[in-house]
Amino acid sequence: MIFADNVMKHEIKRTYRYRLYPGEAQKAELARTFGCSRWVYNWALETKTKAYYQDEESLSFTDLSGRLTSKKKEEETEWLSEVSAVTLQQSLRNLNQAFTNFFEGRAEYPSFKSKKGDQTARYVGTAFDIREENGKQKLRLSKMPGLIRVRWSRELPSEPSS
Repeated sequence: MIFADNVMKHEIKRTYRYRLYPGEAQKAELARTFGCSRWVYNWALETKTKAYYQDEESLSFTDLSGRLTSKKKEEETEWLSEVSAVTLQQSLRNLNQAFTNFFEGRAEYPSFKSKKGDQTARYVGTAFDIREENGKQKLRLSKMPGLIRVRWSRELPSEPSS
């Protein structure tokens, strides 16, 4: 027998497909963002792995974030400051989640990201917003020139979080 008080509602997460129509300058900026996000992920994976095996030290997200801030000030990696810091921080969060999944037995040890295949970067919070312009939806991304035209597979029920 099931009582109404014991029935739990499960939130269903849905995926929405979209297509972006960036201009040439925006394509170049997206490529730079993808490259920097991939570089930060790989740098953090190497840093975390070396720290564990060489120094017997476990680096947290906060440790890596602080090191990233210092890394952006170095002359040979100052180009990291040209893209949104939000996407770089999200790369660190993605690596942190990959390690959590590994330690909880849900995944293998995190691997390095490649230039081949799908390229990703995640914008969260105030680093993006969706605007209406001339009856068409446009996407504003942090440190991106202009607005990018976007087309959704279906109407969004609420504002996206990332």
